[in-house]
Amino acid sequence: MLGIGTTRDGQPVAPPRERQPKKAAQRDVHVDEGTRLQKVLAQAGVGSRRHCENLIAEGRVEVDGQIVSELGTRVDPETSVIHVDGARIQLDDTLVYIAFNKPTGVVSTMEDDMGRPSVGEYLEGRTERLFHVGRLDQDTEGLLLLTNDGDLANRLQHPRYGVEKVYLATIQGPVPRDLGKRLREGIELEDGPVKVDSFKVVDSQPGMALVEVVIHEGRNHIVRRMLEAVGHPVIALARPQVGPVKVGDLRPGKMRPLNKREVAALYKTAGL
Repeated sequence: MLGIGTTRDGQPVAPPRERQPKKAAQRDVHVDEGTRLQKVLAQAGVGSRRHCENLIAEGRVEVDGQIVSELGTRVDPETSVIHVDGARIQLDDTLVYIAFNKPTGVVSTMEDDMGRPSVGEYLEGRTERLFHVGRLDQDTEGLLLLTNDGDLANRLQHPRYGVEKVYLATIQGPVPRDLGKRLREGIELEDGPVKVDSFKVVDSQPGMALVEVVIHEGRNHIVRRMLEAVGHPVIALARPQVGPVKVGDLRPGKMRPLNKREVAALYKTAGL
């Protein structure tokens, strides 16, 4: 006679049930004395109050890492981190984000001891304490981001986050067919190896060529040194793009505020 829990020889034994991991408890992000979430979103320029209510009801809004779908939720605009569809919403209206097309001949400092034209001269009259995200050498024209958002600036400059910069370089030609392959595989410089994320020839003519170099390195003069090392010194260099932000039709010496979409894209690129 079989006892309880016993089986006959050869009788299949049911596999043990897998223990399901417990779901992490939903953290309460509601702040009793806070502001209604839909109002905070509307004031941040996400859309009308009704549109923001729909976003919340559809589960497209996160507060401090938690999806919020209740319209009665209140948050603290000064401390809450809010994302809509994965893009961070900037709630601090004291933070400034500017795209500046740095001309050639201007150094990437707020003031220069040698009396050379500097970025700081283009910011005279502004009350915010702005700083530049990374640098462009004096002879390079192009996009330089200016901000007073230290957290974002540090992330954008840290090599860990691999923020890509796009350069257009006029170099001595002709360009051999395997040059892109060599640069993608990496070359050795005096301060260590370097490789590009992508490389392509945009245009060519006798004796010179225009090439696009995409790289996330931040070492000084890295594009110039790299191209010179492979036998194609740079004649002229410009940077039209940093991460998701493009200089567009902004003329050298001019600046413009970044729009909310660009700021959100920068936050996403920086993992914030």
